[in-house]
Amino acid sequence: EVQLVESGGGLVQAGGSLRLSCTASGFTFDDYAIGWFRQAPGKEREGVSCIGSRDNSAYYTDSVKGRFIMSSDNAKNTVHLHMNSLKPEDTAVYYCAADLWSGLATMSLESYDYWGQGTQVTVSS
Repeated sequence: EVQLVESGGGLVQAGGSLRLSCTASGFTFDDYAIGWFRQAPGKEREGVSCIGSRDNSAYYTDSVKGRFIMSSDNAKNTVHLHMNSLKPEDTAVYYCAADLWSGLATMSLESYDYWGQGTQVTVSS
């Protein structure tokens, strides 16, 4: 059974860094995509970063480009989101999600069928 577990959230001051981790288990398909999403208070859930198995290239939403880096530790079936220069507007619950159908990276919320429980990131000013 596919399971995703996020970790690494917490409270950090503006300008600080956090590393989120998403550990996946139960994948049985070669073609997949992993996405990081976040939902801030009172706002819709939005895509942050994603990677697909077809090209292994990470993509980022404009607001985090140059600050966030997505990486993979294949030996541990873990994807990381390195968040640097954090801003208060980065405050949100961060989720990882898996799409086992296409192997293509996508920021489309509807493309993901499996979700982790979320981890809270709070950036204070």
